Amino acid sequence: MQHYLLLTPGPLTTSDTVKSAMLKDWCTWDDDYNLEVVQKIRRQLVELATKASQTGEGGDYSSVLMQGSGTASVEAVIGSALGEQDKLLVINNGAYGARIAEIARYLNIDHQIIEFNETRLPDMARIEDALATDPAISHVAMVHCETTTGMLNPLEAMAKLCRKYQKVFILDAMSSFGGIAFDIAELDIGFMISSANKCIQGVPGFGFVIAKTGLLAQCQGQARSLSLDLYAQWHTMENANGKWRFTSPTHVVRAFDQALAELELEGGIKARAVRYRQNQQLLVAGMRELGFEPLLGDELHSPIITSFYSPNSADYQFAEFYQRLKAKGFVIYPGKVSDADCFRIGNIGEIYPEDIKRLTTAIAEAKYW
Repeated sequence: MQHYLLLTPGPLTTSDTVKSAMLKDWCTWDDDYNLEVVQKIRRQLVELATKASQTGEGGDYSSVLMQGSGTASVEAVIGSALGEQDKLLVINNGAYGARIAEIARYLNIDHQIIEFNETRLPDMARIEDALATDPAISHVAMVHCETTTGMLNPLEAMAKLCRKYQKVFILDAMSSFGGIAFDIAELDIGFMISSANKCIQGVPGFGFVIAKTGLLAQCQGQARSLSLDLYAQWHTMENANGKWRFTSPTHVVRAFDQALAELELEGGIKARAVRYRQNQQLLVAGMRELGFEPLLGDELHSPIITSFYSPNSADYQFAEFYQRLKAKGFVIYPGKVSDADCFRIGNIGEIYPEDIKRLTTAIAEAKYW
């Protein structure tokens, strides 16, 4: 089988040992699976989320795993955490902020959207004005790493505003959790959402929510979906030793368990963040030598993924460039910015600096324009 490196924001390249963990079948009713694997994962996730900066206690947080894509977990939170009298403020500067707003529209949830340009950080003064003038707002949702561009949004500043105005902070940390160190207890985040196939370096199949236990309890009876009922899933896992309400993705869960072990062996989130940052900086330096310019200023880059302007040549076509790189063992991503022609290269997953060096050599060889 031909393998190539996935230089994307997820699914991403996984280790051989993570892949191998999926070679055994597991029974969804067996305690060896639910009690020994699922419950262990739930505990480890809370520890990672509340001790990333060695300051959180984690006692007031719990975690729940949800079948499906990361978006399914986002929808589970939006559809379960907000009651009929609540209102959501959505911070949108990219495709994934827009997706949160789309979920709110689909579910007929009262909401307000503050739009920002995709290449600019959210204006905290505008956000504070909305919070100060609309007391109906009860929850605020923001994407941490907006992989539309690679932008890293202002997590600490947003958390501070939510505390000041006593709003529940919903953080979409899909592409940042596990690759950037932060402490949700220290930041007083109400709900944090991520996915198995991102910086923990597992495979696709489930997302997860780490949330204040009291807020999870308040979700009872509020869900707008049977399968995406966050409270019901959490309550079942809490009271049935990790049992999932419906068929769980057993192979994916076992791969995630292995991925968590490998994260610990690497030295935890802080050590992984160093590797990701080295990858990203090496990538930008190498691409600039080849004549490519990043979409964002260096101060705005996350260590997760970087957007580059497409070459200013009539001969350039992304599809041709993509296929030439794929033939050399690398897969990159098309652009997703509304007003700029660009492409994206991720550097998370089982990717190391030597892989980035091989990539830039391959790009130099693949240039045909």
